[in-house]
Amino acid sequence: MQSMASTMTSKASVAPVRSASVSSSRCLAPPAPMAPKVQRQVAMHASRSHKGRWAGMDAGNDQSDDQQDITRGQGMVDSLFQQGGSGISTHQAVLSSEEYLSQAQRQLGNIEDGFYISPSFLDKMSIHVAKNFMDLPKIKVPLILGIWGGKGQGKTFQCTLAYKKLGINPIVMSAGELESGNAGEPAKLVRQRYREASDVIKKGKLCSLFINDLDAGAGRMGDGTQYTVNNQMVNATLMNIADAPTNVQLPGVYKTEEIPRVPIICTGNDFSTLYAPLIRDGRMEKFYWNPTREDRIGVCMGIFQHDGVNRGEIEHIVDSFPGQSIDFFGAMRARVYDDKVRDFVKDIGIENLGKRLVNSKEGAVEFERPPMNVDILMKYGNLLVDEQDNVKRVQLAQEYLDGSAALAGGRNPSNTPSTKDVEQALASGRDSSNPPSTKEVEQTLDSLKQMWP
Repeated sequence: MQSMASTMTSKASVAPVRSASVSSSRCLAPPAPMAPKVQRQVAMHASRSHKGRWAGMDAGNDQSDDQQDITRGQGMVDSLFQQGGSGISTHQAVLSSEEYLSQAQRQLGNIEDGFYISPSFLDKMSIHVAKNFMDLPKIKVPLILGIWGGKGQGKTFQCTLAYKKLGINPIVMSAGELESGNAGEPAKLVRQRYREASDVIKKGKLCSLFINDLDAGAGRMGDGTQYTVNNQMVNATLMNIADAPTNVQLPGVYKTEEIPRVPIICTGNDFSTLYAPLIRDGRMEKFYWNPTREDRIGVCMGIFQHDGVNRGEIEHIVDSFPGQSIDFFGAMRARVYDDKVRDFVKDIGIENLGKRLVNSKEGAVEFERPPMNVDILMKYGNLLVDEQDNVKRVQLAQEYLDGSAALAGGRNPSNTPSTKDVEQALASGRDSSNPPSTKEVEQTLDSLKQMWP
């Protein structure tokens, strides 16, 4: 029994040594070479219509908004990396979508067809735009086209129609943007708007910078206005852009970068108020817009195109008011609706007018189109002319400064209308073949004297 126990003990003591040596020899032994696996490679050829899972990030297809994506990532990363709780963290967008998208580009798709475009006006604008996109040998093309003329002659609307005809959505600036409480801001804005138009051209579309009423914002109207630093900077900036149209940098940026040339078109009433070196021929091409009789008739045909007024009647109306601007005829058409509006106010009641016009459940107010003929239009046209004459004749500000104006309720003998004044007032708006009679003048003069006891 002792010999069997000793034998078992010796085998048990030897067994661990053998297993340990075997395990160590297996670890040290190099791995047996594996038979190479034969893999079949299949060439994948993507078709042109195939779109991968990341196609949305390809150039020209990426519609993502980095600023908004940063905001969406809030809370996705540990606050240690986003400075949580400080109020200024990496997940807060620097700009909102409305701030970095341009609001200055005007879309002209909502303008209906049928309006008249002057051939000479369209010819001038189209040639100016085309020349600025051409490389003409040894010719300096003016960058700026200045369209100027009288008030109310439709310069801005003609520009809008010409832009639509050319397929251009311009970058628009107004005279109010050419002045600011901060020195240098308007000049900076001019450069920004020019660069915006240049970016549009860089993407393959025609564009232009349109400045409306340039003389009202950058001109000097005699001694009545102050010539500020911003006026000077706007004139100087436009001069600089006209001299180097492909090298326009933003303030503080001194990197020489060539950008596409952008034609500039501006309107105004009197360009003599602008800085003289700006309007010289090498920088600005000038076009005086004075609509002819055919232009005036063509514009009025567009104004009254839905009212059943024929060309013969429009010619009679235009010839009856030869000295009036084009917007006079638009105001004449608007006055025809006065009777309709007056009846509406009486029916609804003045106290209920606000409830009906603002946020009403009944919707917008609609009228039947009032009849328009020569007699009705001439009636309202004469009323407009009378109001114009009153403004010209009764100059109360000058009378107040001279001390000759009467007090309210009092009578100033020096301001009593004379027979000549009454005769001129009655003759206004009439044909020369039908002057006022002496009896009409005397009756009118007596009634006026009764009003001033």
